[in-house]
Amino acid sequence: MASLNKTILVYPGLILFIVLAMYACMDAPASEKVADIRPNIVMIIADDVGYSDIGCYGSEIQTPHLDRLASDGMRLRTFYNMAKCNPTRSSLITGLYQGGEQSISFVNLLRDAGYSAMMSGKEHFDKWVPQDCYFAETFENAFTFWATTEYFVPPVDTFQRPFYLNGRKLQPQEIHAEILPKYKTDFITDYALNYLDTMIDRDDPFFLLLPYHAAHYPLQARPEDIAKYRGKYRQGWDEIRAQRFERMKEIGILDQEVTLSPAEGNTNKFRGHPDGWDDIRDKFPLYYPWDSMSDEEKDKKDLEMAVFAAMVDRMDQNIGRVIERLEKEGKLENTLILFFSDNGSCPFDSNVDFDVPPGPAESYRCLSAAWANVGNTPFRLYKQNGHEGGSNTHFIAHWPAAIAANQIVDGPAHLVDLYPTFLEMAGAHYPASKLGIATQKLDGNSLMPIFKGEEQKVDHPFISGNTDRFRMYRDGDWKLVRQNAAEWELYNLQEDPTELNNLANDHPERVNQLAAGLAEYYD
Repeated sequence: MASLNKTILVYPGLILFIVLAMYACMDAPASEKVADIRPNIVMIIADDVGYSDIGCYGSEIQTPHLDRLASDGMRLRTFYNMAKCNPTRSSLITGLYQGGEQSISFVNLLRDAGYSAMMSGKEHFDKWVPQDCYFAETFENAFTFWATTEYFVPPVDTFQRPFYLNGRKLQPQEIHAEILPKYKTDFITDYALNYLDTMIDRDDPFFLLLPYHAAHYPLQARPEDIAKYRGKYRQGWDEIRAQRFERMKEIGILDQEVTLSPAEGNTNKFRGHPDGWDDIRDKFPLYYPWDSMSDEEKDKKDLEMAVFAAMVDRMDQNIGRVIERLEKEGKLENTLILFFSDNGSCPFDSNVDFDVPPGPAESYRCLSAAWANVGNTPFRLYKQNGHEGGSNTHFIAHWPAAIAANQIVDGPAHLVDLYPTFLEMAGAHYPASKLGIATQKLDGNSLMPIFKGEEQKVDHPFISGNTDRFRMYRDGDWKLVRQNAAEWELYNLQEDPTELNNLANDHPERVNQLAAGLAEYYD
């Protein structure tokens, strides 16, 4: 109760000072401006990291820095993404499930409100996102790459996709890195820390975006990180998944009544495979019992998951560097740090050469569907799917000045809710028009009530799933979803959070009602 009281009492005072500071900054001469105490924002996005792939959500992977943010802050049980990299980033930056040329990046509005804004990491948008929302166009400084690149730079064969600094293409030797050989997760953080130092030196509040690529394929990691996990996964995916499920109940992420979904493979019929190694590729997307494999096969699969764990571990190490810098500069107390993933764990077969094991720069390997199934414990299915395994990610919010410690909150919330949250924090307003043409209404609500310990008013639907083939639409406890453009499925998530009991045939009127609601967004 004491921590809850702290949230309720501190926050109104913080808001009052924000308002006073804003008015003072607007009206006073530069020499007389008072300190701007609006909160800083650091938003960290993981890539293809499943719901249960971090320690504070049940994983055996070592993520002490994320665990610290969780124990000193808030975790949500239900936080929706758009189920794939590019639609997630598109909806995040515009606040819209589906936008167009009238879309506006919230980064521009933060900067107009007096925030410094810089970023380092992955950029990937849908075609409907206008160019003036892209990172180089909106951030003061932006170190970026598009979609998928290798982790060790330069890669062994070719530099396949370039990195950019404020829109200028960089050669591999131009990339600044403090740790050699150059590894992407590390040098993304190097750039972020340099930007952070620049912003801290100013009096302005700041926004730092840190969209990591970890742990998206290819599975490449530093040898010392792999060594920490080698052999730990010889227990197999069945046992690891069961252990995570029990741990999630113990720490309160899951209610005791939740049922673990059956293990299943990748059912996506629209995801192709490269040529060659047909006998391996036929099996790769499937689930099969761990004990059905030979010892040699088990060892290969142990290595695969050890590399994935090493990538998550290295990301957490770098998040620790950011926390340390904020703490050292006295900025941690009034900084909102957010962490979530762009979608559930990935079961895609984009493997290039099965003769080269995962880990080094010479490899280009992916995570097996059965391991991705572990990452999405306790849910069904994967990245791209609107089912919970693809669309529901972990979510951590850490803000000591306003958020009470060690909270686990039901939600639900969606990443489109972050746009109005940031505007409220900054005292900014969403424009009614862009170049004389009306803008779309934002699709989300501010999460400030959740942060303050109040009940969140949810008056909008939640949409996810990559393309119409895998779309989901949630209104209240009812969720409409399908896969492979098949018939609609219907679930009551209050009673059935792991989507085991399809009620579509029992409630056809509900299916029609939700389908009509979805059609309003995608006509």
